[in-house]
Amino acid sequence: MTKPRQSAAGLWNISFGFFGIQIGFALQNANMSRIFQTLSPDDPDILNKLPALWVAAPLTGLLVQPVIGHFSDRTWLGALGRRRPYFLAGALLATLALFVMPLAPALLVAAFMLWVLDASLNISMEPFRAFVGDMLPKDQHASGYAVQTAFIGAGAVVGSLFPKLLELWGVANTAPPGAIPDTVRYAFWFGGACLFVAVGWTVLTTREYSPEEMARFERDGHDGGGDTIRLLAERTMGASIAWIAGGAVVAAAVRHFSFQQEMYLLAALMAAYGLASIIAIRGARAGRPPALLGSIVGDFSGMPQLMKRLALVQFFSWSALFIMWINTTAVVAEHAFGTTDAKSAAFQAAANWVDVLFATYNGVAAIAALTLLPMLARRIGAARTHVLGLLCGAAGYASFFLIRDAQWLLVSEVGIGIAWASILAMPYAILAASLPQAKLGVYMGLFNVFVVVPQLLVATLMGSIMKMWFPGQPIYTMAFASAVMLLAALAMLRVAAPAPTPAAQAV
Repeated sequence: MTKPRQSAAGLWNISFGFFGIQIGFALQNANMSRIFQTLSPDDPDILNKLPALWVAAPLTGLLVQPVIGHFSDRTWLGALGRRRPYFLAGALLATLALFVMPLAPALLVAAFMLWVLDASLNISMEPFRAFVGDMLPKDQHASGYAVQTAFIGAGAVVGSLFPKLLELWGVANTAPPGAIPDTVRYAFWFGGACLFVAVGWTVLTTREYSPEEMARFERDGHDGGGDTIRLLAERTMGASIAWIAGGAVVAAAVRHFSFQQEMYLLAALMAAYGLASIIAIRGARAGRPPALLGSIVGDFSGMPQLMKRLALVQFFSWSALFIMWINTTAVVAEHAFGTTDAKSAAFQAAANWVDVLFATYNGVAAIAALTLLPMLARRIGAARTHVLGLLCGAAGYASFFLIRDAQWLLVSEVGIGIAWASILAMPYAILAASLPQAKLGVYMGLFNVFVVVPQLLVATLMGSIMKMWFPGQPIYTMAFASAVMLLAALAMLRVAAPAPTPAAQAV
């Protein structure tokens, strides 16, 4: 027995909530560096502090996504279902955070609210990836992720453009030193309302399949944890000890070379994972049923080979994206507008232009997800399509060195937009058919670990690299972004995507 195919309206309802979630992410990505710099107008070292202030975003994703995936696989709240309780809870918290964020009176308050906002957005976002797999037959997965990507692009366009639109409508884009402009405040409040309405639409218009229906649809069902226990029990302690030792080496390097203190967080996370895996292995060898920790570590050990190779691609891809999100405001302000003064009108104008640039690449992504990428995938396959998309992104980042006219940077964003569409659609479409339905949530959460770990590395390492070798030259961050996107394309050459079915080809 297979799941019924969804109509166009069904595909819309399943993913419309992502439109609102992405408005929230777009406002965060395009404006948080601006908010941090605006709240610290007299701090000469604020550019080097930006990666550390952003560390909340990847850290919360790293902790939240596997946990939410694990629990959402095991949740059933009657009429509210399996994934929708998390959509709703995350939307409520994210809406609150978006309303409070622009009222932050100081830098540390804004950094804390970024933590709350990102955690809330991740609570809603992670189950949406599994939701497509829950609701659609496998031959419709590619269509589902393409529609989801289109909503991501559309939501990001709205979130990125709204501060600029408010300025055009006469809302003040400047404020006294240390105060957040009205354009940003009103945009965050608008985004909070849109997020709640969009997620509410998906919650109200979809009905999830019950556990009994899912059991009839899927042959694999829940394994009761047996495979998890076996995989854990078969592991040696060597890798766990290596993680702990690696954390100690990083901590020693930070102290010896006087790297930024935030790198201690990376060392602590490495050691904590090693310790957690030791605890999980010992529990499995003793025959104890896997709890949350053991299940996540065990499922991590049992990732399919295809997922491991795609994870490396994700690692490099998202390293480049996070470099862009953190540094584009500083790059455009210095390289195209000729200012580094966060108190100046030129800086605020540059920040608004970054909103336009981000809206451009997201708009390109929305169009490419439904037109260019499916056409290429039918001709050359999903894996090669993703390679081309990543190469377009690398070219877009590299072009920042050649272009000093802010208007012409729109051309750079076309390449970045094609890469963004491919990153959001192709890996998930390739992966979805190879994952067991019973663990779809936790595997999607673990796959997204390779989205947030590179962000954490960028947040802890990039500040030290720039301060040591390229002080006051943020343009060189785009060289790093281009290089790691090229590495992602090379890693993708090792991925052989399963042959699509005729229905899946008709995206």
